[in-house]
This record gives sequence, C-alpha cells and structure tokens, in this order.
Amino acid sequence: MSFTLAIVGRPNVGKSTLFNRLVGRKLALVDDQPGVTRDLREGDAKLIDLRFTVIDTAGLEEVTDDSLQGRMRRLTERAVDMADVCLFLIDGRVGVTPTDEVFADILRRKNAHVILGVNKAEGKAGDSGAIEAWSLGLGEPIRLSAEHGEGMDDLYTILRPIADGFAERAEQDAPIVDVDVPEDSEDEDDPEAHKPTEKHPLQIAVIGRPNAGKSTLINKILGYDRLLTGPEAGITRDAISIRTQWQGVPTRIFDTAGMRKKARINDKLEKLSVSDGLRAVRFAEVVVVLLDVEIPFEQQDLRIADFAETEGRAVVVAVNKWDLEDEKQEKMAELKEMFDRLLPQLRGAPLVTVSAKTGRGLDRLHAAILKAHDVWNRRVPTARLNSWLGAMTEAHPPPAPGGRRIKMRYMTQVKTRPPGFIVMCSHQDMVPDSYKRYLVNGLRDHFDMPGTPIRLTLRGQGDKNPYKDKKNFGTPSRLRKHLEKKG
Repeated sequence: MSFTLAIVGRPNVGKSTLFNRLVGRKLALVDDQPGVTRDLREGDAKLIDLRFTVIDTAGLEEVTDDSLQGRMRRLTERAVDMADVCLFLIDGRVGVTPTDEVFADILRRKNAHVILGVNKAEGKAGDSGAIEAWSLGLGEPIRLSAEHGEGMDDLYTILRPIADGFAERAEQDAPIVDVDVPEDSEDEDDPEAHKPTEKHPLQIAVIGRPNAGKSTLINKILGYDRLLTGPEAGITRDAISIRTQWQGVPTRIFDTAGMRKKARINDKLEKLSVSDGLRAVRFAEVVVVLLDVEIPFEQQDLRIADFAETEGRAVVVAVNKWDLEDEKQEKMAELKEMFDRLLPQLRGAPLVTVSAKTGRGLDRLHAAILKAHDVWNRRVPTARLNSWLGAMTEAHPPPAPGGRRIKMRYMTQVKTRPPGFIVMCSHQDMVPDSYKRYLVNGLRDHFDMPGTPIRLTLRGQGDKNPYKDKKNFGTPSRLRKHLEKKG
C-alpha cells in the first residue's frame, strides 16, 4: 500500500461506513449505536487506481481519564501519529460542534496532511454543515455521503498527489498465501526462501475465548499499549492487524474479538465479531490459540483450533496466565495429555506456557511460531518421498478389501503453506482413513513436520495399457499398420 489514511472524528459521524466503502467489504462493524468501533482497524482500500491502507478509529471524545472512552481516545491519537494522512469527518446535518473545534486544533498540530470531510452532506440538508466546516481552518471541505458513495471523486482528487509522494512504498505488502511445488521437483528445502521479509511479513492471528488475554499478549509483544485491555470481557470487537518487528522478524499480528459459544452470542455486534475473528484466521499463516490456564481446552477452544487446522494454518497453542499456576509440573503434564487426546489432528503442535501480564515465555512463543512457520513451508524432494513411501508400504502394506490389492505407486508434493501431497495408487476409493492417518503421521515423524496441517490426496493412476479400448489387432505392429493406413 502506498500510504496510510486514518479516518477520525466524533462518534457516529459515519467513519466505519466510509471505511467499509473504501475497502469494498463490510469489515468494520456498523451500527446506529455510537461507539461501536473500539479498537483501531486496518484495511486495504481502493479508490479508482489508488491503493492504500485505511484505519478506522474509535470516536474522538473529550475524555482523558483511564475509562474505556479515555483509552479509546488515546488509541485514536496514536492512529493520527501513525498515519500519513488524516481524514477528519464531521456530520453535515449536525454542523460544527465545540468538540469538532477541539479536535480540529489537535489534528493541525499532530499531522501534516489533514483532509476535512463533511459526511451525510447529500442534498440541501447538508448545505449548512458544509458551509460551517470552513470555520475549522482546515481548508476546503469535501462533501461526502459514505452511505451513498457521493464525493469519492473529490476525495480521489485530493489523495492523488499525496499518493505520488509515497509511491516508493507502493510495492510492499500482500503476503504470499499459497505456493505450488513443481511436480518431480528434486530441490532441497531452503529455509531462506520463505523467511519473512518487510514485503512479506510473518502473519500471525491470535484467537481464543473472551478475556483469555489476547490483547494484553500483543501489547507485551509490541512493547506499548496499541490495543484496548481491561477487565471487561470482550473489549475487542473487530479483528485488527498491527505490523511490527518481533525480535528482528517482520511480523503482522491479527488480534481478534473473543469467540464465545454460539448459544451465548445474543448481541448483534458480537455475532459480527465472531465471523470477523474467523476471517482473520484465513489471513494468517500461523494461528496462536490462546488458552486460559484456569479453564483450558473447553469445547470452544477445541473448535477454534480445529477451525484453524481445517483452514490449513500452522497452529501454536499458548497457555496464558502461567504466573498464576502453583503446581506447574503437574499442570504441564495434564495439559499435554489433554492436548494429545483432544486434538489428535494437531499431533506435535507446539504447546507453550506464557504470561501476557509479565512477558514470561514470549521468547519460547516466538521460537515456536518460527518453527511452525518453517514446517508450514516445508518442501520434500520427490525422490525422498518415494523412498519413504516404499519403506512405509513394506513395513505395513495397504489392506486388500474384497481381495483387491491396493498398490501405492508414486508420491509427490504439490503444495506448501500447508504441505500438500498426492499419492498415485490403485483403488484409491477403497483406501481406509486409518491407512491415510498412518501415512500422514509417518510424514510428520520422518520429515519433522509436527503440528502443521498435512493434506494427503489419493489419486487413481488408471490403466497405462496403450491398447486398452482398441480393437484387437493381435500385435502392436499390426495396430501400427492399421493406423498408418488411416492416415
């Protein structure tokens, strides 16, 4: 993205509606209820031929204490500091308020590029508000209707020269999410080939139940309070992403709304938040499932981990609030037993204990994430795979259902992120799931691929007899003569 645009203003002036229009999807929660947006929210925006990052912020309020509103204000001010451009929205139907005047003065001091937008300005109802906006001293206001898409051309005209100034950064971003492996490839796996870079950072989603400490953990990783935290369960409503350098590794971290059991999700906003959190899993490469040590592996935790595996993401399980546990050795043995029993599809995935509050265990978590990412990118040469397949089938031959012998003829890797393999065999539909699990577990053990999802597809090779379904001409030479006569 070429530059970053922060949308700021009082609560309920239409910031999230404009954010959704710019990103082209309903990524931010929108509701008539003021204050729906609580955290900073980033998205990839498109306006004609411009591509940029847009930040949706909490409504600016004249509160400076440590209340939820006060923390929301501080987060918004941080977004203003981070952004290249600020779009300050006021409500054209309400006009300029004393609060608007206060924040206009703050924005003039904090950001070099401030654009004044008068939202809800369609028709005569917005005329007076658009005229009043001149009094804020931020230049000519743009009349907008985020709901109906009016004024987007005027916004483009102002942003176009600003975007040219940030053109050198335009080629960065867009992580690689899927890689094809050439069939019959004999190249050895090169860890440097998939090492995270500034252009393609390591993408991490932190998911879990409400109040497990997700935002506290991310703030500790960042080294400052970027995300709202507090005793209120479910403070984070939207899934948001933050770019950082974590121990020298370029990283983008997604924080997600806490996911409750469906039966407990009655509020409309929380229903939207759950789907938003699940969507963040699809954007990530490594998913950190954060558990509470006091109530680990509840049904919802298992569903979250299973969803991440189903989506093909590398998984790391982190047990938070470890500093509160007295019997650590016994608890760790209990956790490992539960993990192996309840999540067999993630056999070997890292299980790390952390304290988001004190920062203990973050080094181990970082190492586990890098290991999981490396395994997720693992590439095995075809020759090694087929040598291994021969040994596996010799040690434990496939069953012969109905007296039909199943032959495992050939194997190759076709995908990474996550690793995907194809086995050419006979009677592929008759291979039992237990034998597929035998092969998958063997891949994990032999090629050091613990925890990561492994996709194994069995494909029928068919009859290679070139004379099948042709007339019986006795010998190949007689067939050839027949074909030559036919031209």
